Amino acid sequence: MRKSPKRKTTYKRSAKSNSSSLKRLFQRFLLLFFLGCFVFVLYHFRSGLAYYFSFKTDKTLVGEEKRISDVRNIQVIENHKGKVLGIDVSEFQEKIDWDLVETVEETYPIHFVFVRATAGCDRLDRRFKRNWKAVQDRKLIRGAYHYYRPNENSIQQAAFFIQHVHLEKGDLPPVLDIEKLPKTQSIDSLKVGLHRWLDKVEAHYKVRPIIYSGERYYDDFLKEEFSDYVFWIANYNFYREKMDSDWLFWQFTEKASVTGIPRLVDVNVYNGDLQQLQFITVD
Repeated sequence: MRKSPKRKTTYKRSAKSNSSSLKRLFQRFLLLFFLGCFVFVLYHFRSGLAYYFSFKTDKTLVGEEKRISDVRNIQVIENHKGKVLGIDVSEFQEKIDWDLVETVEETYPIHFVFVRATAGCDRLDRRFKRNWKAVQDRKLIRGAYHYYRPNENSIQQAAFFIQHVHLEKGDLPPVLDIEKLPKTQSIDSLKVGLHRWLDKVEAHYKVRPIIYSGERYYDDFLKEEFSDYVFWIANYNFYREKMDSDWLFWQFTEKASVTGIPRLVDVNVYNGDLQQLQFITVD
């Protein structure tokens, strides 16, 4: 009897097997990608991490958000070596022991302090007089700022600031702090009011004021029409680590520690060295 030839068995890879292989390959890619990102972050923030583990490990632990902020703060400061650091304070920092105020994070010298003086037409910062005198006694360069309320009369706000702030030789120019949009007027009307405040204050002190605002507010409403003024810009975003060349000051954090100040404080970098900072003060 003739035997039938054996059929050759063909093995086909199932669709399920192919899918599993692709999935494993993708998982490996993701693992390598995130590992690479982690290594890059460690290298990029090496200064901040070195600072944190050198100076923080023997102290009271702080929250995760504060630890991340510490790392970024040091990275920003290291990126601006040669430039001058300062802080800004108000009643929200509570009672400050100015004899202890010397450095940011116990490392970087403080050279200037902005002090909140007034807000709107009738609000004097509760600690302005004490802070204003104390900064001068500490022989730090000082500046005063006014928190502008968009829905209040601009001329009255300027007069209230002038009433309470007496600048002396060596002080920084007055600062207009504008952060809010108006509720009862248009943007154009707001800009008219800002110009009136700025003009009245400049006429009194014989020096052009500085304008403080957030970066987005500055880009959207102030950059073009107020281009004759210098700006102090606030931006705390983790991705930004250097200031723009056209900023006079950059407020890069609101979560720094300073010995002598019971609460966290804003830190600013001036776009120049100490001699250049002294050059822009009141004669």
